[in-house]
Amino acid sequence: MNTAVLRTEFRLFRREPAAVFWIFLFPTLLLVILGSIPSFREADKSMGGLRPVDAYVPIAVLIALIMSGVQGLPQVLTGYRERGILRRMSVTPVRPSALLAAQMVVTGAVALASAVLALVVGRVAFDVKLPGQPAGYLLALLLAVAAALALGSVVSALSRTTKIASAIGSAVFFPMMFCAGVWLPVRSMPHALARVVELTPFGAAARALDQAAAGNWPSWAHLGVLAVWTVLLTAAAARWFRWE
Repeated sequence: MNTAVLRTEFRLFRREPAAVFWIFLFPTLLLVILGSIPSFREADKSMGGLRPVDAYVPIAVLIALIMSGVQGLPQVLTGYRERGILRRMSVTPVRPSALLAAQMVVTGAVALASAVLALVVGRVAFDVKLPGQPAGYLLALLLAVAAALALGSVVSALSRTTKIASAIGSAVFFPMMFCAGVWLPVRSMPHALARVVELTPFGAAARALDQAAAGNWPSWAHLGVLAVWTVLLTAAAARWFRWE
């Protein structure tokens, strides 16, 4: 990967206050708002004695990934294609693939930084325990990042303009937020609904992160769902993506 392209993409990201807010800051801000509600800091028997704020830390982590995957990455890549930047780069020593790789690295790194911020703020502000199985948590998180970037690549591949990317991203965004447990944690969903949700990338990620946070190794079934989705979405993006 061209390091100069990577540095340039990172500087461009820092100059986009909307992207910095929604991907990096918003998930933790939402966690702080919810954690400030007294009832969210009380143990809930229906959640196995956990407090709602404990369950919402992994959800805040996933919100950052969803934001980066379906809202951030497609807008940038589609904008580059729409303005002819990718086409012009094809005749320079810097290949368009280098720009694509750099953008995915920057987006993934910011999403991971947002996840770390949510974990730290949850611990410091609301005494949420850090993941009891850190290795399993990291593995599930990395697979979730890969799935989010692959999903964003598919949205980019299907979008000819930034307006279309925004429309498709919004259509995907809310179902993925539901599957991640934003409105109802997956662990609290009715059994039949939970089984279906766990077959989606972010439903599987939510359960895997929950398990690792509780000190257990994430279910291989959930990790497998994330891996399969990453492979399928990556293959679809490679099949449909166009530089021009």
